[in-house]
Amino acid sequence: MTEITVNSLPLSPAIRRFILHWGDLGGQWGVNRSVAQIHALLIVSDRPINAEEIAETLGIARSNVSNSIRELLNWNLVLRAPVMGDRRDHFVAEGDMWEMVSRIVAMRKARELDPAAAVLEACLNDAKTDPAATPAAVKRLSDMQETIVLLNNWYEQMNKAPKSILLPLIRMGTKIFDYVAPLKGRGAAKEM
Repeated sequence: MTEITVNSLPLSPAIRRFILHWGDLGGQWGVNRSVAQIHALLIVSDRPINAEEIAETLGIARSNVSNSIRELLNWNLVLRAPVMGDRRDHFVAEGDMWEMVSRIVAMRKARELDPAAAVLEACLNDAKTDPAATPAAVKRLSDMQETIVLLNNWYEQMNKAPKSILLPLIRMGTKIFDYVAPLKGRGAAKEM
């Protein structure tokens, strides 16, 4: 039987800083720091990595790596990548950055915005029939719900748009604003 040795992967200072920062961002987004750091390591890796290498490189427990990988697999942010001659599972990050960002945004929307929108709708419905709720409070809740519905509809439209159309639109940046603003003055665009 061949002895398997595990060495940590060499990481430059810039890559270490990226992994640590991505971990901090994950913590701010409500994602376990280890999950985010593993994701960062897989993003910058030039080859599939097994769980033992991940644990050794990041200095985290193997059991934590297994749980974190499972979570990343559930979000479709990492994939299993078989390596010839090695029976262990190896992992790679989603290689298409647009897909990765789209999946993260969809996950955050589902975890944070959708529940908040549901609570807001319930509160607004209750406030409309509550004689103690002031008209100003009902109006503000209604305005907030209208804004959330507008943004949600925009998100759904953009999410359905093919990348080949959406990326050029995003790259246009403020050029779209520069085009629409004069139209608004002529009455062609009623609302922005």
